[in-house]
Amino acid sequence: MSLARLLSPQQLAARLDDPGLLILDCRFALDDPGYGARVFAENHIPGAQYADLERDLSAEVVKGKTGRHPLPDPQTLLQRLRAWGLDNTDEVVLYDDGPGAFAARAWWLLLWLGKRDGVYLLDGGMNAWRAAGLPLTTAKPSVQPGAFRGEPDSGLLIDADGLVALLADPQLPLIDARAEPRFRGEVEPIDPVAGHIPGAQCAAFTENLGSDGRFLPPAQLHQRFARLLRGRPAEELVAYCGSGVTACHNLFALSLAGYPLGRLYAGSWSEWITDPRHPIARGA
Repeated sequence: MSLARLLSPQQLAARLDDPGLLILDCRFALDDPGYGARVFAENHIPGAQYADLERDLSAEVVKGKTGRHPLPDPQTLLQRLRAWGLDNTDEVVLYDDGPGAFAARAWWLLLWLGKRDGVYLLDGGMNAWRAAGLPLTTAKPSVQPGAFRGEPDSGLLIDADGLVALLADPQLPLIDARAEPRFRGEVEPIDPVAGHIPGAQCAAFTENLGSDGRFLPPAQLHQRFARLLRGRPAEELVAYCGSGVTACHNLFALSLAGYPLGRLYAGSWSEWITDPRHPIARGA
C-alpha cells in the first residue's frame, strides 16, 4: 500500500470534527521566513496548528557544514509532535499554500520517525480549500499533549559520503527537484554556487502537479518516474533539491505512483557545495 495519501478539501471538511485528527498548517516562504506564521494568524483551516519549516521541521544551520534546512534532532521533533497532541493512532493532515513541498517535508519527517499510516496531504493545499469556499478561522484549538513514540529510520537517508561513492554509476537514479534554470546553473537565487550534482537528472517537483495545482493521477506519475528510474529499483533512487524540502515532494509523488520509497539526501545542494572536494556540474 502506498505511503502517500491525499485528501480532497471536501473530504477533509467532512472530517474536521473527527477525534484523533491532527491538522498541521505548513505554509512557509523561503524569501520571507515569517510569512507562514503571519498568514496562519490571519486565517487557517479549523483545528489546524502551525508547523514552521525552520523552527519545527529543521535543525539549526551550522555555517559551512550543513545545508539550509538540516533534519531536526529526532528527540526534539518527537517532543514537538507530542506538543501538537499526536498519538501513535492519530491521523495527520498536512497542508501548505498548494504546491505541497513544505507539507511533503512534514510527511517525510513523520515517515522517518515511523508514522506510516494515516498521514495525508491536502491535495491542492490552502488554495484548493479557499477555491472550494470552505470555512476558515483565526481560532487556535485546545490541545492535550500526545504520547507519540517513534524511532528514526536511517534506511530512508543517504549522506554526502554515501552519495559520492555512488556517483561512478552512470545509471544511478539521482533526481534534483529544483527548476531547470537552477539545475543547469544558469541562475542561483538562493545558494552561493550554481549547478547540480554530476549524473543527476532534473525532476522539477512542480511537474508532479497538474495545471490545477493538484497531484497528477498515479498512472501519469508512474510514467514520469519510470523514465527517471532508468530501469533501476525505486529503492535505489536518491532525491535531492536545494535543502531537503522539495525533494520530499518527489518522494511523495514516487510513492503515490505506486513505487517503493527511495532515499533522501537531506543536506542536498546547499550542503553539497560546502565541501570543495565535491564535484559540480553545469548545463543539461
